[in-house]
Amino acid sequence: MITNLKLKFGKAPGMEPITFSPNAITVFVGPNNSGKSMALREILQYCQNGTPNTQTSIMESIKFQGFTNEESRKKIDDVLLKPNFGEAIQPGHILVGKKGTRHQLPEEGLKRILENPNTNHNQFCIWYLSYNTLFLDGQSRIGLINDQNAGDLQQPPHSSLQVLIRDDTRRDNIRRIIYEAFGRYFVVDPTNLGHLRIRLSDKAPESTIEEIGIHPEAVKFHAAAQHINEASDGVKAFTGILMEVIAGDPNIILIDEPEAFLHPALAYKLGLELSKATIGSDKNVFISTHSPNFVMGCIQSGVEVNIIRLTYKERIPTARILSNAEILRLMRSPLLRSTNVLNGLFFESVIVTESDSDRAFYQEINERLLRFCPENGIQNALFLNAQNKQTVPVIVKPLRDLGIAACGIIDIDMLKDGGTVFSTLLTSVSVPEISHNGMATIRSSIKMKCDASGLDMKKNGGVKILDKDDARAANDLFDQLSEYGLFIVRGGELESWLKEVGATGHGSGWLIQMFEKMGEDPERDSYLKPGIDDVWEFILSIKKWLSNPRRKGIPVDT
Repeated sequence: MITNLKLKFGKAPGMEPITFSPNAITVFVGPNNSGKSMALREILQYCQNGTPNTQTSIMESIKFQGFTNEESRKKIDDVLLKPNFGEAIQPGHILVGKKGTRHQLPEEGLKRILENPNTNHNQFCIWYLSYNTLFLDGQSRIGLINDQNAGDLQQPPHSSLQVLIRDDTRRDNIRRIIYEAFGRYFVVDPTNLGHLRIRLSDKAPESTIEEIGIHPEAVKFHAAAQHINEASDGVKAFTGILMEVIAGDPNIILIDEPEAFLHPALAYKLGLELSKATIGSDKNVFISTHSPNFVMGCIQSGVEVNIIRLTYKERIPTARILSNAEILRLMRSPLLRSTNVLNGLFFESVIVTESDSDRAFYQEINERLLRFCPENGIQNALFLNAQNKQTVPVIVKPLRDLGIAACGIIDIDMLKDGGTVFSTLLTSVSVPEISHNGMATIRSSIKMKCDASGLDMKKNGGVKILDKDDARAANDLFDQLSEYGLFIVRGGELESWLKEVGATGHGSGWLIQMFEKMGEDPERDSYLKPGIDDVWEFILSIKKWLSNPRRKGIPVDT
């Protein structure tokens, strides 16, 4: 239906606005307040009246695919209404509409508009698309499972249940999905004469007639099943969304946060089945989500999905079309999957550390900054841990390839690794290749100076074990790396921070002591509040890089 959708902005300030051809499924992802839900509302507004609102923030324009002559005739038949008693119809005019909407229109004029919608967006949307567009938020999708009028079986169906009671294949498909998700069988109950209702049965109907008949056996079968209104909101929402995609008649479906009421496994299942259900249909489904599980389901359905990541920071909006192949790579890699790296799609930034102890410590430091010095803390950040310093770039690079501001924190012993290890580290944060040799030479020289000192650079003070000039050279190198979002612990390692607290040991043992000494109750004098130096200043330096919309290291040509 929609052939082209143009946004008002691109990957970075000053770049060309994003234009794309929506597939059957388009998913908007991004941090909170990035414009995901607003994108749906602006598409809805355009589909209702065909006129771009001058106040829109995201959508620039939308173009539509026209129908063939034969398709136009069928589309008109699908929305054709009978005149009310005594209602006058002008010559050559017909009544069309749905769900309370009625238009008396010239038949040939409507047909021309359906064949050439871009000649008059306004008439196309008001005369046809407005009542063939469905917006689903939390409550409205639950309402989809309410009892429906059975209608006239001699007339075209006008609701999803009217379609399902006539179509065994679609009904069986929904039954399969609901059973796989909830362990109960979806059935359509016609025994309240004139109405259709959904029930969930512990056993499958033995025959079509047992399900959709009105004889005593059918009445007994449905009486033993649960009315769906008695099910949880998650079951209702899941079922309602699937019904509209599989059996509903809207051309455009907009769903805001379909994962609401669903636990992660069901969010994945919904994304998978919803995407598969669009195969062979002419629907455009636009979705706003905060769920990586839902996105995983969409991608792993095998259906080509548009994933659009929106951001809005420092009043600067950006948009990027994410590669299905890149997202699949994130999901298929055991390392990336185990670190929940896909969650990074829904945060403004990601900070990757060497280990879980590092992650927990830096995250706690940031949370205290946000509470007591919010101007120095990092808002909406996801902290992830790698397995060691070698795997930090393995996580950072694919996130950056998706346009996510990801940075790494690494201990000073990264200086020990030269050759391809060091080169890979630089490549992962997009340091220009021409700079690699120079940085590699400096790294090697600093390592030699550290070795000559006879002290362990990691445990005995970091750059402090070097003389003044050598320490300046080391700091200059680390300053260069920080410009590309790679932050080196210049004091050596995690345990070099907050020495005055008096935590001892290493790794998780040190962390437990540190957290005990830092205190738990902010109201007590023993609770450690942020200072202006040490690790507090270190996190602030990371914030400055993340807050810079023109920071180095994030590719914009991918």
